[in-house]
Amino acid sequence: MAAHLKKRVYEEFSKVVQLPQEEAPAKKLRLTKPSKSAALHIDLCKASNPTDALQYLLHFARSSVEAESVEGVVRILLEHYYKEQDNSVRLKIASLIGLLSKTQNFNPESILDDTLNTFNTEKSHQVLAQLLDTLLVIGTQLPESLIVRHRLIEVAYKHLSDTYFGVRNKCLQLLGCLGNVDTPLNKDGQGLVPAVIGDAQSLISDYFADQDPRVRTAAIKAMLQLHERGLKIQQTIYDQACQLLCDDYEQVRSAAVQMVWVLSQLYPESIVPIPSSNEQVRLVDDSFGKISHMVSDGSWVVRVQAAKTLGNMLQVSPHFLEQTLDKKLMSDLRRKRTAHERAKELYASGEFSSGRKWADDAPKEKVDTSAVNLIASGACGAFVHGLEDEMYEVRIAAVDALSALAQSSASFAEKCLDFLVDMFNDEIEEVRLQSIHVLRQISTNITLREDQLDTVLAVLEDSSRDIREALHELLCFTNVSTKECIQLALLELLKNLTKYPTDRNSVWKCLKFLGCRHPTLVLPLVPELLSTHPYFHTPEPDMDDPAYIAVLVLVFNAAQSCPTMTALFSDHTFRHYTYLRDSLSHLVPPLRPWYIDHIPQTPEQIFCVCVYPLRDLQRLGELQTELAGAADFSATYLRCQLLLTKALQEKLWTMAVPLCLKHNAMATAAAKQMLEETYKLEFLYSGLENRQVATIHHVRLQAKALQLVLTARTRRGVEPLISVCEKFLQEVESFQRLFVVELPHLQESFVGKLLDLSPKLSACKPGELVKILQTTLRQSGFLNLKLPKQVQRASATIIEPTGESDNPLRFTSGLVVALDIDATLEHVQDPHNTVKVQVLYPDGQSHVIQPKPGDFRSPGPHRHRLITQVYLSHSAWTEACQIEVRLLLAYSSSRLCKAVWSDSSTEGLQPAEGATEGTIPFGKPVKVFIMPKPARR
Repeated sequence: MAAHLKKRVYEEFSKVVQLPQEEAPAKKLRLTKPSKSAALHIDLCKASNPTDALQYLLHFARSSVEAESVEGVVRILLEHYYKEQDNSVRLKIASLIGLLSKTQNFNPESILDDTLNTFNTEKSHQVLAQLLDTLLVIGTQLPESLIVRHRLIEVAYKHLSDTYFGVRNKCLQLLGCLGNVDTPLNKDGQGLVPAVIGDAQSLISDYFADQDPRVRTAAIKAMLQLHERGLKIQQTIYDQACQLLCDDYEQVRSAAVQMVWVLSQLYPESIVPIPSSNEQVRLVDDSFGKISHMVSDGSWVVRVQAAKTLGNMLQVSPHFLEQTLDKKLMSDLRRKRTAHERAKELYASGEFSSGRKWADDAPKEKVDTSAVNLIASGACGAFVHGLEDEMYEVRIAAVDALSALAQSSASFAEKCLDFLVDMFNDEIEEVRLQSIHVLRQISTNITLREDQLDTVLAVLEDSSRDIREALHELLCFTNVSTKECIQLALLELLKNLTKYPTDRNSVWKCLKFLGCRHPTLVLPLVPELLSTHPYFHTPEPDMDDPAYIAVLVLVFNAAQSCPTMTALFSDHTFRHYTYLRDSLSHLVPPLRPWYIDHIPQTPEQIFCVCVYPLRDLQRLGELQTELAGAADFSATYLRCQLLLTKALQEKLWTMAVPLCLKHNAMATAAAKQMLEETYKLEFLYSGLENRQVATIHHVRLQAKALQLVLTARTRRGVEPLISVCEKFLQEVESFQRLFVVELPHLQESFVGKLLDLSPKLSACKPGELVKILQTTLRQSGFLNLKLPKQVQRASATIIEPTGESDNPLRFTSGLVVALDIDATLEHVQDPHNTVKVQVLYPDGQSHVIQPKPGDFRSPGPHRHRLITQVYLSHSAWTEACQIEVRLLLAYSSSRLCKAVWSDSSTEGLQPAEGATEGTIPFGKPVKVFIMPKPARR
């Protein structure tokens, strides 16, 4: 029994239990970056002299520091700051602290106390100025912290009495950026009481009279900084600001001009007295006279500042404004004595003069005429002085100021016309060009006389293409007074056409607008212009003559508003009209009344003619240039709908895929073309609203859904479809976020039905999703598109090369040859980044060139001129061949339309990943013969 029990005990304790082997946990590697503060500490400790320390600090300034390391680095810097004896090293450390406080995601309040403690021991004025600059950086990083502002302003006030101008400058700058204008400062206050951060304006204004001109300038700029922050400056400093206009230093006078202008805008109707008289004037008029006087300042910098400022003073009285064009003081600006005052003076003299005694009626006292003027005599003719200034910068500023003031006053525009016209003869091209642009801006308020027009047209002989084209643009919108002016303008433009044949298109366009604006003046000139005779037949002119075409463009555009003019046309004139109406439809208007009556005149009527064939809409855009954008936009949208309808034919979807390969390929091509057309609709047209952009994206979603369905029909397996389906659902979700405001208008559309099924779509399999898309596509109807009020199509016309020459451009193979490109761009947004030049070679090679920003000019609103060079190179050819030059408009689908981004509902949205980028050809391409020759050996 015992042996049996012993055996059982041994069996129980000798039992082996196998435990599952546990896998050893994987070791995680932790990558640590070397401490910036430790490395900096080691470097500074190695420095044996200030020069080495400066080198280490400069090297450290070029490296980046993470936000979590900034505080430790600042501690190390401050530790060496207190040890360092050299001023330049301490100054660099103070500068580095300010630089580090700008680190992203770092709160500079954690280093504020340590930075403030450095002021207790610092004796160097230069280092104090840099420390104040560091405090300014910290304060601007913490604009919401009232306590920080309290402490910084208290430090600035404490150091305002420093003898070094740099310290006082930084203190004033800090007060301007952080100070308030509500309560006065407590000079005896201790601690963070509200009075310490109170009225910074009165404190800053005390330094308008500082002995150092740099401090006076800083005080004025600090006051301007208060204004820029939205704090209202009190009128009490107006007299001080006016006194600073006579300061000895130009920086002070320049800043004082800005200060006086700010006060004139804040208190324009306040009444201020005129010194040495009992008269009073409005503050804006008084400040206008004082700033006008500064146009004759000895410093050209001040003169430029004063001239620019005058252009912003639109509330000035008309007689003060007109005085700037006359060097003699007008009688309106002299104080006039009343009849009662004149009678009283006569009574005081005792009697009338008998003439027997010499000078017995002389005035009893001499009157100082300058003391009774409402405006300083030095301010008379301010713009005359500015336009005659020796510095061209002053003349340009005066021209710009005249433009701004003339646009707000039609009477002033007429009076300054002669002065602007005289500037066309300036010796500097930039001044001439700016004068032409200014006259173009005020052209609606003026009418040119014959002598003025003669001066204007003399500029057509200028060798600068920019000057000539700007003048053509000016003449397009200018009114002239007599038929002799029309005749003179035509003759000079024809001379311009003969001398500069490349100006052909610009001259034709100029004459088009001249005829439209002056039909009654052109009418008596028609027999002479067309060389017609009431009794005899005259020879038919050559239609290849650009000068004759220019005359016809003038006459036909005038005849549009003058029906009686067509009776003066000969038979060949009507034939020429028909030819030009087809070849130059953008220059020649329709003349038949029945034709005008049957053409839609508004964008709303254009969409109502969607039953017209697409070619009719395209033709409509060619004949009615003002409706070209709306007609082309409608035609492109209708083309997308026709492609979708054709792709969804019944025959395609009821047959098996192997039996309808041809139709399947047709539908695939239609879906691809629809995508291309939607990118054209979005990026080739300007003036679109949110509704139109949403409709375009809706059509794009339909095209992508069609591509997805066709992909599922032709591919086998589920794996390739999963990623495509997920991407499509992401695009539907992105559409919903971007156009949430427009969704109520899309309820019955393709997208509206998909959004109703969105819970089901996210959970279904790819095969089910494809079936739902196929059914929804076929059931969705035509989505009506409401055209915007103004839609314009981006267009490009290549002027040079013309493509008409048969002489090849020869060059040695392997080298390059420059091809001049001259093109006109219409309604292109941001052309500097979107317009590219493409060169296609006969062997299929293609080069895309990005023009330089300086190659673009802007001769008028919504118009740009591209003048650049393209460098060609190729291997040797056996004979000359043509290359094709065209302009491309680059786009990116991640760049949402301007109308969408401006909507507040889309703020904060990120563009979808995998954005589509591409280019759209716009404008007619040009073919050029080139001949690469083999290199000579």
